[in-house]
Amino acid sequence: MTDHAVSAITRQVLLVVVVAVQLVLPLPTLVSHPHAPTAWLAYGLLTAVLAVVAGHVAAATPTPAYLAVVPLAASVLATTALPAGASFGAADWAFGLVGWYLLLVLVERPAALVAALSAHICFSIAWFAHDGSGDVGTAGVVVLSGTSFQLGVLVITRVLHRDARLAAEAAVEHDAARTKEELARQREQDLRAGFEGQLGALLPLLADLADERASVADQTTRLRCSVAAVQLRRLFAENDDVPDPLLHELTACVDVAERRGVVVSLAVSGTATPVPTEVRRELVAPMAQALAVANGRAKVSLLRTATEVRVAVVADAAETVPATSGPETVTVETSVHSGLVRSEARWRTT
Repeated sequence: MTDHAVSAITRQVLLVVVVAVQLVLPLPTLVSHPHAPTAWLAYGLLTAVLAVVAGHVAAATPTPAYLAVVPLAASVLATTALPAGASFGAADWAFGLVGWYLLLVLVERPAALVAALSAHICFSIAWFAHDGSGDVGTAGVVVLSGTSFQLGVLVITRVLHRDARLAAEAAVEHDAARTKEELARQREQDLRAGFEGQLGALLPLLADLADERASVADQTTRLRCSVAAVQLRRLFAENDDVPDPLLHELTACVDVAERRGVVVSLAVSGTATPVPTEVRRELVAPMAQALAVANGRAKVSLLRTATEVRVAVVADAAETVPATSGPETVTVETSVHSGLVRSEARWRTT
């Protein structure tokens, strides 16, 4: 149950209680005991408050706090209209009823409710002392029994609100945990799909090596192994959490080439630009293919401007670079001439 639902149910229950109390207890007392005419005015004011609160409850809107002024005014009118010596006695129909009205109006504002109840009780006690002819013991019992029960209702209401908030917070945390778990599961599936895609290219190579259809002494096999190594290293780097993913993936491919003995220089120009993962793959792929077949020196350059990202490589290689295909957003140009491989991938950011 939400905090709003607790508030709505509490107001509805209090409204029913106040209606029952006003009809069953005060009205017969008001009729059977002599009171000044202002007592009926006080009763009418309370009835008007009841109608206003009922309208707000029906419309599911908060009750204005200033409405509490009316029960306090009714308290003054009803108390001063009592017969002599009747304060906190059988004829005092308003003391407990006003407390319920204040609870009805201010139940969602505990501090204001306590202040209003205190003002109501203090005035009633002051009038009792002014009248000077009542029973102190009876007055004490009436004050304690009435106010303690109403304050008890307030405490229970606050506990219900607290429990509702805690339940709502627990539900939010649970939903957040489930969302996080689902995102982690989805990421794991994406990673698995990516690895499976790369392994799909490796499986024929591994099968050929296992069945001795391919030999590491063969240049073509070594080229296939080199391409696979660069592709896997780039895939591992793709999933690292780094400030500049594109440069990180390029560096990973360069590292694999350098381990093979290729002398690689890397030039970077411009500041880091956010690049989607799929686009990064297509930007790095031609460079990775060129480094896979490089056998001497290679120069890799990364140029980033406000409108374009370029990845280019020039490498010593007599081998034919495997063809790469990418989305229309990435333009790839590759050529092999006079023992040099030249490859460039461009992506326009706008």
